[in-house]
Amino acid sequence: MGLPLWREVAFIAVICLSMFTTQLGLGQVLLLLPSIGRTFGISNPGDLSWLVAGYSLTVGTFILVSGRLGDIYGYKRMLCIGYAWFAVWTMISGLSIYDTKNGYVMFVFARVLSGIGPAITMPNGLAIFGAAYPDGMRKAMAFALFGACAPSGSIVGATFSALFDLVWWPWTFFSFAIVLVVLAVLVIVLVPVIPRTRAPPATWRELLQAVDLLGGVVGVTSLVLINFAWNQAVVVGWRQDRDYVYICLLLGMILLPVFFVIETKVAVEPLIPFSALSSDVGFVMACIACGWGCFGIWLFYLLQFYTNLRHGSPLQISAWFSPIPASGFAASITTGIILGKVRSSIVMVMSMTFFLVGVILIAVAPVDQTYWAQTFVCSLIIPWGMDMSFPAGTIIMSASLPKKHQGVAASLINTVVNYSVSLGLGFAGTVELQVDHGGLTEQDDLLRGYRGALYLGIGLAALGLAISLVFAFKQGRRESESKRKRRSASIKLPDK
Repeated sequence: MGLPLWREVAFIAVICLSMFTTQLGLGQVLLLLPSIGRTFGISNPGDLSWLVAGYSLTVGTFILVSGRLGDIYGYKRMLCIGYAWFAVWTMISGLSIYDTKNGYVMFVFARVLSGIGPAITMPNGLAIFGAAYPDGMRKAMAFALFGACAPSGSIVGATFSALFDLVWWPWTFFSFAIVLVVLAVLVIVLVPVIPRTRAPPATWRELLQAVDLLGGVVGVTSLVLINFAWNQAVVVGWRQDRDYVYICLLLGMILLPVFFVIETKVAVEPLIPFSALSSDVGFVMACIACGWGCFGIWLFYLLQFYTNLRHGSPLQISAWFSPIPASGFAASITTGIILGKVRSSIVMVMSMTFFLVGVILIAVAPVDQTYWAQTFVCSLIIPWGMDMSFPAGTIIMSASLPKKHQGVAASLINTVVNYSVSLGLGFAGTVELQVDHGGLTEQDDLLRGYRGALYLGIGLAALGLAISLVFAFKQGRRESESKRKRRSASIKLPDK
């Protein structure tokens, strides 16, 4: 890149903070749900869950469109807009406390719209890395550090929200909004301009073709409906009198193949260039979907385990989660080093193994066991799954698509990560509802339900491991064949 070392470090930090702030925005609400509920007079857990689900749903849904806008109008510009948008709606989330009549509705509305901010910053931040660095050690390390910010962001958000909750919870959002404004300014100052590989559309028709409006609307609608159905079913159940849940799920499933038809047969500039994607990308996306779906289940139900079964306070729970950022940072550095020396498929096998071992440890952990046994160990192991799979998948995706599609490449990985987390929780919640009434006491019922959901996480991780092993075998055989052909080509027949 030709930047001085201090400038490159600052540049990498500002980009990585797009992942950090995304997860901070999620983690800051998890431990505040009881306080927010008391403020607005809301006690139904299903209503409170949408304070988290609404944000995650928006983040996971709008990433694809945001990445395409970055390809068209420039990644730096979109990154700055994303931070600014995030700041405005985060501030409104805190200000909702002053609306005595419709404060809860205003808060939910602000949380949903604030999710568009990280949906813009994450893919465009990753796209800047993909376009700025050639394949090699520095690019691998940049992607690894980006992924390392995910667990640390959630823990920092939860910790500071617990501290602000001791005084006044809205300051959680006010302070975060100020930080986001500062980051928007730092993007302007520190991030170099990445030359655009295409001219912006000159007419409305060209713009609609460039953003693939039809495909975007159909794809986003499908994802929203499917995600809403599974997560709302956790609140109201799969009862016959809840027809709208089944209707939303059915419509979403119908629109999904319609989206694929539009992208492959109709769109002039498809939102997802399927023709440019290799089979390796398919294997990697399947692994990431299974692994991160497992991680979402692990994180949510470990939090429930700490809160409802071990009865930890918000600050104590934050302390119990504190090993995750340090372990994640170590995993990211290790991954950045080995990615250039070890096949990406082997890295994916290792990450799926860490996911599987980590979720098994919490699924079978006794309630009265000391923290330093299984729960501490699983908090050290799970981050290695996250911070090995994300950079490996991002590098494979970035290498598969040309420079002009780096926004789409980053968007696709982030969409899979966020959507699999949200959808995995919807599946797990349904399992929990079906199996949580077999214990002798209320605590037994909770434990039975939590373990049922965690067993689903085990199944997802095991499936991811199986897929990664097939991917590793396929990649290894292909490399062996390639070496054999090179050796054959290097052998020359003697002249007669």
